[in-house]
Amino acid sequence: MKSFFRLLFRSLLIGLLGLITLLVAKTIMFSSRQIAVEPIQPLQIPEGASARLSTSLQIPSLAGSEGAVFARLDTLLRAQFPRAFSQLQVEQIGQGSLLLKWPGKQAKLNPILFMGHLDVVPADSAHWIYPPFAGTIADGFIWGRGAIDDKMSVWAILEAIEWMISEEYYPDRTLYLAFGHDEESQGKDGARQIGQWLASRDVRLDFVLDEGSFVVSNALDGLEAPLAAVAIGEKGFVSFTLKIDLAEGGHASMPPSFTAVGAMAYALERIRQHPFPASMGGVTGQFFDYVGPEIGGFNRVVLANRWLFSSLLIDKLSADPAANALIRTTAAPTLIQGGIRDNVLPLQVEATVNVRILPGETIASAQAYLEKIIDNPAIKISVADNNYGGDPPAPSSTEAFGFQVLQKTIGEIFPEAVVAPTVSAGFTDSRHYRAVSGQIYRFSPILLSKEDLKGMHGVNERISEENYARMIRFYRQLIRNACQ
Repeated sequence: MKSFFRLLFRSLLIGLLGLITLLVAKTIMFSSRQIAVEPIQPLQIPEGASARLSTSLQIPSLAGSEGAVFARLDTLLRAQFPRAFSQLQVEQIGQGSLLLKWPGKQAKLNPILFMGHLDVVPADSAHWIYPPFAGTIADGFIWGRGAIDDKMSVWAILEAIEWMISEEYYPDRTLYLAFGHDEESQGKDGARQIGQWLASRDVRLDFVLDEGSFVVSNALDGLEAPLAAVAIGEKGFVSFTLKIDLAEGGHASMPPSFTAVGAMAYALERIRQHPFPASMGGVTGQFFDYVGPEIGGFNRVVLANRWLFSSLLIDKLSADPAANALIRTTAAPTLIQGGIRDNVLPLQVEATVNVRILPGETIASAQAYLEKIIDNPAIKISVADNNYGGDPPAPSSTEAFGFQVLQKTIGEIFPEAVVAPTVSAGFTDSRHYRAVSGQIYRFSPILLSKEDLKGMHGVNERISEENYARMIRFYRQLIRNACQ
């Protein structure tokens, strides 16, 4: 018997040593995917750049505004960037969108396209330090709605081009600029029409760059460097209507055990208790392949050996809303209605559940999962709006020219940052360009903290003057890297 236990102990010890050896080997082989880039010296940006952005923030170009509001922005753009608007070809699209073309010297090179949008969401001024549409420059920041979503992109791109034209720079590769006026309300009259305009002229873009992820400080435990996450894909979008329709209601003083409100509440709680399955593959796996080697300590061991620690990693990531959105399809109840009086049991109750779909899944698979989890044939699930939303697009490649030139430029302007591909949880205007390019990236070159991110669609939206200057330098360098 003693010999048996000695053999068992020896086997366990050998197995443990083998496991440790494997973990160590995989951690050692978990090599960096960052590229060696020489940082460039920051140049002095054109004088008055902050003031020009400030002026744009003073025009309340709310999504859905009349064309006259965007006409004011158009007039402002032409006045502030006369070289760009005289040298580039300009097309006015829809009620306020613009498409500019900077012809390249080499027609054999496929063009590229940079995006931004002119419209903003509403702002309640009650809790703002400075009025949301005053464009105040104070404390080293430019304050106002649109400062980081997304007028800063439009103005920074044009600042860079105006600057380059003054230096008599001419691109080898054609560059398009697409500035939509209704991104916050689905982009149907702006980006969609621009995409159709390009497709009708057989334009094939090498890559598209839209707003999206940022350079974020303190983004992950164990990652000391800022994280420059470049979204190579975005989640699909769908809102489902959940509806229950009973034949009988009744008086609230004599409620049955099964009510329409109760059934709907239980269904929504079932969705909360049973989130969509997490995935550590696809773009999520790529993200950790880029980030993991730059993290120290035990976290690096975990990320290098996700085959063993996936459950531990998923539990940890699921506790943070932003990280949770990276690893799974999410479902969020956003609207609920039903009932006519406080003492009448309603016959009908409806709820809206907004679902952001991870690449690899579909609207159909998301609906099937919700039906399975709710498990109540009395609750019917249907797509709320067939004209808005869609399945997630196929992710763009990290091996393609677009990602490589972005990674190089980030290294030159943000030398301390770690670059990693990711998935955007948002639903951007870039979806309207899928017919003209297979490589679409979403990245805004601004260094933000998690606290700064709360200003987007929130209160006290702002961008530091230092950040804005760096953003202009980024686009200038990106154009040089991509278009020569």
